[in-house]
Amino acid sequence: MQTNHMMDAPADVPVRQKMSSAKKRKIATLSLLAIVFMAFILPLGSYGLHFLGGEAIAQEAEAGSAVNPRSNYWRAVREGVSGYTAVSGQETGVLIAAGGTEWQALRDGPVATYVPWAIVAMLVIVTLYHLIHGRNKLDEPRSGRKVKRWSWFSRLVHWITAVSFIALAITGLSMLIGRTVLIPLLGKSGFALWAQTSIKIHNVVGPVFSVGIVLMIVLWVWHNFPTATDIKWLKQGGGVIGNAHPSAGRMNAGEKIWFWVVAIVGLAVSVTGLIMVAPTYGIAIPEWASFLPLAEGSRAQMQQANLVHAVLSLCWAAMAVGHIYIGTAGTEGALEGMTTGYVSTEWAKQHHDLWYEKLEAEGKVIEPDEATSANSGVVAGSAGATAGH
Repeated sequence: MQTNHMMDAPADVPVRQKMSSAKKRKIATLSLLAIVFMAFILPLGSYGLHFLGGEAIAQEAEAGSAVNPRSNYWRAVREGVSGYTAVSGQETGVLIAAGGTEWQALRDGPVATYVPWAIVAMLVIVTLYHLIHGRNKLDEPRSGRKVKRWSWFSRLVHWITAVSFIALAITGLSMLIGRTVLIPLLGKSGFALWAQTSIKIHNVVGPVFSVGIVLMIVLWVWHNFPTATDIKWLKQGGGVIGNAHPSAGRMNAGEKIWFWVVAIVGLAVSVTGLIMVAPTYGIAIPEWASFLPLAEGSRAQMQQANLVHAVLSLCWAAMAVGHIYIGTAGTEGALEGMTTGYVSTEWAKQHHDLWYEKLEAEGKVIEPDEATSANSGVVAGSAGATAGH
């Protein structure tokens, strides 16, 4: 027998009806629209709350009743207020070294942007001078007679220092403006490799160069004190313009000026370089040197030393372009003195007449046969000569 469940159900229980498909689609559509709407409204609402809060803080600040505590915090940090850091040493507790930003702005700004152009300017000047004036040639034909100008040790010191200078100039420029100049040529990976190599070369060659500078000062300072003859030489322009050959002793005024540039700037560059690398290699600055400027070894002083080092080095490199030109392509017979140790009597009479007259009076002029012997094998005589010869 079949049972009618509908008949058995209580009369007060409502019968559940199925939701139509159209109603389901309507509810789903409205839900999706609500989700999209909330996705846009909630972020905008947070911006609105931030804006309203900012307006309230600004109004309170104008009234003098409140200041943003977060701004005060970072302002204090940038002014050097100490906090807790894991760094041990001189900069314990320093949260932000504000001087680093100023140093980088100067280094990557005016120093890297403008100072290297001094080298370019000197190259242009030297090129134009050579094209217009030409090489400074000897007035008299060579007779084969010579005089000794530099000892073997003086030449060794000169060339080691000169090669070191060129290596330091190339690597230093690479570190300063390499990102701008070399990345387009080498690519980022190629420049990264060269930059690391430049740093190593610079740090290794630097001490060699510094020793060379000290030796040059000791060897040559005795010949480079100014005299009245130097004033006359400068008044006549050193013979650079025109055909005049002003009198000069062993060193003319131009060479003396270059020597004192090498001595003063060379020592300054060497000292600032030492200041920059000393903390890296654990070199302690002696207590007796604490009175010297930039001698504490702190980060701020390393940054100051870096700026001094860069500016002096770039200006020195620009002046070196002129020195190299005068000693090689610019003056006939000048390079022989630093390659062989001897110069022709014609060169000596033309550029250093007072010095030549003194050597001639002392009987130190070498005749052609003697000069050939000296250049080919008499090393003992060269080795035994001192820098004063």
